[in-house]
Amino acid sequence: MTTEGQLLRLLTWLSPAFPVGAFSYSHGLETAIREGPVRDAGDLSAWIAGLIEHGGGWTDAVLFKAAHDTAGDPAALADVTELAEALALSLERRRESLGQGEAFLIAARAWGPQPLSGGVAYCTAVGAVCGAAGVALEPALTAWLHAFAANLVSVAVRAVPIGQTAGVAVIAELEPVILATAARAARSTLDDLGSAALNSDIAAMRHETLPVRLFIS
Repeated sequence: MTTEGQLLRLLTWLSPAFPVGAFSYSHGLETAIREGPVRDAGDLSAWIAGLIEHGGGWTDAVLFKAAHDTAGDPAALADVTELAEALALSLERRRESLGQGEAFLIAARAWGPQPLSGGVAYCTAVGAVCGAAGVALEPALTAWLHAFAANLVSVAVRAVPIGQTAGVAVIAELEPVILATAARAARSTLDDLGSAALNSDIAAMRHETLPVRLFIS
């Protein structure tokens, strides 16, 4: 059970206002918008749902769970963070993950010493901090996946562009996907790692060569 105090921390840590610079990363979505696969709200919803169920969103959720479980075991947690870094599929994805992870841990020091420091994958940073704080796993995963989806919607609001009302409708449409994936990830092990969102992975790699870019990834 997540207490009200833990819920408040979770809301703060995964708020768009938390200083991790998430607004500057698109996870390859900018390429998909520029080159055509994502043209409207319907395309965006399908793209994000695929990421959450079969792509980087799912992989990060499994690693988040592993970090949450090992928050009190430094050696095991170090193995999880090393694996998470090794699984970054492109240079920009690696920068996105490690940059946000380091920024998150620096800001989280306001709540006291944390189980990790330095440049580690964002999903493992948040997972470990939530685990150390006693925040229940499934609510933490739900909040994590919601923040992931909301940031990509924000990218599309700016870059497609779609209106904010349409963006909110996409988030509403994704609620069942987020809830189901959080529940599945809460039961996962590292054996469940794997992704099949190849278009997103290719888009992330092609982003490095876009002649004009709004986002870092």
